[in-house]
Amino acid sequence: MSETTQVDFWFDPACPWAWQTSRWVREVQKVRPISVRWHLMSLTVLNEDKDIPDEYREGIKSTIRSVRVFAAAADKYGEQILDPLYVALGTRLHPQQPPEKWDEWRERLDDMIVDSLASLDLDPDLAKAQWSEEFDQAVRVSHNKGIGLVGQEVGTPIISVGGTAFFGPVISSSLKGEDAGRLWDGVLLVAGTEGFYELKRSRTISRPIFDY
Repeated sequence: MSETTQVDFWFDPACPWAWQTSRWVREVQKVRPISVRWHLMSLTVLNEDKDIPDEYREGIKSTIRSVRVFAAAADKYGEQILDPLYVALGTRLHPQQPPEKWDEWRERLDDMIVDSLASLDLDPDLAKAQWSEEFDQAVRVSHNKGIGLVGQEVGTPIISVGGTAFFGPVISSSLKGEDAGRLWDGVLLVAGTEGFYELKRSRTISRPIFDY
């Protein structure tokens, strides 16, 4: 029997690219012996001191809301709640989230958070955390731990495996079965290659393609 590989995965619940990568990792779990620990990071925190377009900055200000709720849930129920809560919110949020429609997204976010908590029979008062700074320090601690592994010029998700951490992989389409497994095999290959740092090309689409 193959030894289980431990994977640490940092995500912002509101990022569609991180959500697509998380779906890939869940597929990998079906075909490769891996175990995933989920950790929070924040696009709001990541970009707070960066020179980014004002429109984008205004948009990502709201992403801290879901991160705060996740941090509050982890405080109450333990970090193991991050996995099912991510699935609950992600399946509600991302299939209908065009990134250019931030106003519409902000209006719907509260309802989706409330519905996600209810689907898991979690304390409904956790939804109030999105308006509070109570868990912001906990978010920063988790965020900084992930960023500290890879540096500031990255985004979400961050994956750490076998002592190596990296941003991505960024995936536009959904991978299933052995297609997911083969990409994971490649990730392990580069992660285990001394001196390897980066493979990258420009994205030509604005959001991933979700096939539900």
